[in-house]
Amino acid sequence: MRRPSPFAIFVLSAFGWMLALTVLWTQISPWTSYPVGVLSSVTLEQTAPMWVREVHLRPGVMDVDTRVAIPVPSAGGRKAEVTIDVNPARYAYGLPIFLALLLAARGPKRWLRALVGYLVLLPAQAFSLTMYALMQVVLTTQVDARLLRIAQWQLEAIVYGYQVGSLVVPTLAPILVWLWLDRQFVAKVVVPVWRPSPAAVAATPVAPAAPAPSEPGAS
Repeated sequence: MRRPSPFAIFVLSAFGWMLALTVLWTQISPWTSYPVGVLSSVTLEQTAPMWVREVHLRPGVMDVDTRVAIPVPSAGGRKAEVTIDVNPARYAYGLPIFLALLLAARGPKRWLRALVGYLVLLPAQAFSLTMYALMQVVLTTQVDARLLRIAQWQLEAIVYGYQVGSLVVPTLAPILVWLWLDRQFVAKVVVPVWRPSPAAVAATPVAPAAPAPSEPGAS
């Protein structure tokens, strides 16, 4: 029986590790994602003081008390300030993806690389969480720039940042970090799968060129 290629072994191992680590991550994510909440809360308080009054953080929950007031129809038109509840682990699921790739590659100093990758991923995860929190504030006002007291271009920037932070960053960031930390493994095992070796290119038969058609009247 033919032994699977190193790339096939890596792919199967990565899927197995990903399933196991995701189950584990769902149990410990309130604590592994706590630093994400810390970074996001500082960012919200420092960059959006016109919106954010105070952020309360505990494992698994980040409460954002805002200065944004919206009319309450059942209260005679009086306004109430918006409070947003956010789970810091919402966009931190890239951690088990990164660790699965790292463990499947079986490179040296894996635990040191795991720590470095965890720290590098924190700002990306905090960006996604921050944009999600800002987008929730926007949605509570029904995307009303006047209630938010911001310009239209700022509103569009928040919407665009939310789309990038929710659709691209959570899955792309862990892959990019792994490619950077395990680039020797990538060059040895992954790249040859997508780029044929010079020997294989040289062994590929080349079809003979078709003869040029003769000109009319040539003898």
